[in-house]
Amino acid sequence: MDLTILKNIVIIFLLSTLVNLVFNKIKMPTIIGYLITGIIAGPYALAIIPPSSEIELMAEIGIILLLFSIGLEFSLNHLLKIRKIVFLGGFLQLSATTIIAMFVSRLYQLNWTAALFIGMITALSSTAVVLKILQERSEITSNYGRTVLGILIFQDIILIPMLLFTPILAGETQELPTQIMILVLKALLIIGLVYSGNKWLMPKLLHLIALTKNQELFFMGILLICLSVALFTAELGMSLAFGAFLAGLMISESDYSHNAFGNIIPFKNIFASFFFVSIGMLLDLGFVMDNSFLVISTVILVIVLKMSIGSLCAFILGHTLKGTILVGLAISQVGEFSFILAQLGMDYKIIPPYYFQLFLSVAVLSMAFTPFLIQVASPFANLILKLPIPKILVEGLFPLKQIDIPNLKNHLVLIGKDSRALNLSVMAKYMNFPYISIVFDPAITRKKQDKGETVIYGDALNEPILKKAHVDTAEMIVISIGDLITAMAVCEKVRSLNKHAFLVVRTKYIQDIEELYKLGADQVIPEEFETAINLFERVLIKYLVPRRKIVDVIEKIRKDNYGIFREKDKSTDVSITKDIPNIEIFALSIDKGSLLVGKSISDIQFRKTYGVTVVALKRGEQIVEHPGPEAIFKENDVVYVLGKPDQVARAVEMLTLNE
Repeated sequence: MDLTILKNIVIIFLLSTLVNLVFNKIKMPTIIGYLITGIIAGPYALAIIPPSSEIELMAEIGIILLLFSIGLEFSLNHLLKIRKIVFLGGFLQLSATTIIAMFVSRLYQLNWTAALFIGMITALSSTAVVLKILQERSEITSNYGRTVLGILIFQDIILIPMLLFTPILAGETQELPTQIMILVLKALLIIGLVYSGNKWLMPKLLHLIALTKNQELFFMGILLICLSVALFTAELGMSLAFGAFLAGLMISESDYSHNAFGNIIPFKNIFASFFFVSIGMLLDLGFVMDNSFLVISTVILVIVLKMSIGSLCAFILGHTLKGTILVGLAISQVGEFSFILAQLGMDYKIIPPYYFQLFLSVAVLSMAFTPFLIQVASPFANLILKLPIPKILVEGLFPLKQIDIPNLKNHLVLIGKDSRALNLSVMAKYMNFPYISIVFDPAITRKKQDKGETVIYGDALNEPILKKAHVDTAEMIVISIGDLITAMAVCEKVRSLNKHAFLVVRTKYIQDIEELYKLGADQVIPEEFETAINLFERVLIKYLVPRRKIVDVIEKIRKDNYGIFREKDKSTDVSITKDIPNIEIFALSIDKGSLLVGKSISDIQFRKTYGVTVVALKRGEQIVEHPGPEAIFKENDVVYVLGKPDQVARAVEMLTLNE
């Protein structure tokens, strides 16, 4: 039995684990760790692992699963919404990069044919690297993430015409009209397949599989759909990865997409690592050393060139200055599909072997720099924004309308563009709470403003934006930002403007709590843990555990896990409803025609008749604590009563009757 492939896998896992353990300590992206693993183990360094078809196959599976998961996360409706970005933005980026890179390539003593070919393959960016990073940062559906995805999708689509055009560059033009006709038919077939699959086929098929209640069968069905569609598109001459993305789109809007996504994630991460290792194995260290100045200068030239063109395209699409920088840096590398075209170009003798090696070196190194570039993109953009730049560049070609922000006090400020922050704004509006949202996504901001919501576009790290939302006079501020570093910076900024507001911060993990409390948060909600507590509380309720016991258990769980980092001064808080669990307070609204209108507290005799006590009365914005027996009830008043649950329920039932 030949165990070579198994030995190679063990070596890759061992090296990847060791490298990423070190990288994790110094907070370096895992993608870089995989690339370095490939460089170390590859044929041009220690030669532990020779290039093999098995490793390439596992790398291809990794890309398939990665693109499939992105398709699941994105959905066909989202794709249709960004069709302008796909076709206009993608065409502008590809054509401009190809033309400019062609002229630059002439400086490297290449003929016009080779220069055009180099321009074509330089224009492509790395779908695998960029989308993996955006997925990890939860930024695929952000405003700039949608633009990046749209451009990358166009590049994947245009790969087929590029493959057809390569033989033409080499002087082989046989049967060109026939091939173009076949290409059009293939495109129509794929469009029909995706639409029908998303609309009818996949929902019914997945429902039938789900009815078996067999998780293994469901997972096999998901894999079957993914690989089948990928193979089908490959048979049509397209890439496997693009087919996998289409398969994800087909499933994305079914009721089972989230379950499918959860099943795929572990396998995607494992197989995707093989792709990045295989890319690292392509780098010829000897060639890089012998031509270090040429390689490094070309890498810098390619990144600057692609970033500039990508940023210009983003500006034309209406992005703000920060958005243009984010888009430009995200697509500034050379892509993995360029390797396929480059190899084809060398087979057709379009480019000489020396320039093929130069291109491979530049491509691998530009991909290796990508995680760093995306990481520094936002701070770099903030630095640029401090310069005296024309307003049209800062706000974009389609600036948001300026809305009048009322001079609010004691209001709620919501900071964040994730679904939790957006849902909070909907709830606040429903309850007629005075609130202002700060959203760092122009598309979401425009949509919310059109609905009449008080939303400000901007980065909450900027003090003028916080002041515009009257953070200094707010009563409560909620920060719901996924990235811990950004959340900490915003928390510190907010607290410097308002020392007294109640500050709630959402975070992902319990270990983040200490840092956020140190920066002034009043309450920190670790998302994953609180979700688990909520689920467990429902379990206890289902098992008919007494309410007092549930409160004690939940309190102990939080104390054991949060340690001393709890809501400030919580130990000194006294709650009658907590300490006396059979007592509750209920807010009773007095509607038009209610029996209470025009009567006093003594007329109703709450205590004697119902066993409840009136503890407060709200009239408009005024709260009357401990109202006397002569207090008269009016329409739209809110009465707060205290008593046992059964007494309160009986009082509410009787007193909400209309005349």
